[in-house]
Amino acid sequence: MAQRKLGRKSAPRKALFISLANALFKNERIETTEAKAKEVKRIAEKLITKAKKGTQHHRRQVMSTLQDKETVQVLFDEIAPRFAERQGGYTRILKVGPRRGDSAPMAILELVE
Repeated sequence: MAQRKLGRKSAPRKALFISLANALFKNERIETTEAKAKEVKRIAEKLITKAKKGTQHHRRQVMSTLQDKETVQVLFDEIAPRFAERQGGYTRILKVGPRRGDSAPMAILELVE
């Protein structure tokens, strides 16, 4: 499945998604554009699913994606146990209307529960 390019080359785009995913797991909610929220949601759902399995192998895979020890610790110790019984749908996107400066459609991406 193709991802949105968001007017960036692949390396800056990947860095943006990693940064947003880290912020989501640390703060449990972020406000960004709808397009970015939809892309980060895909990444976050997969990372939470890996964190639920909890093995060393999955921890290393998540670490290679997020590249931040503190965030990986929070994800495995706090967030994954919360979703142990849930089969999917760990995040939700709430649309909040256009941004004041450029009328870009904004959204809040947050962890459920």
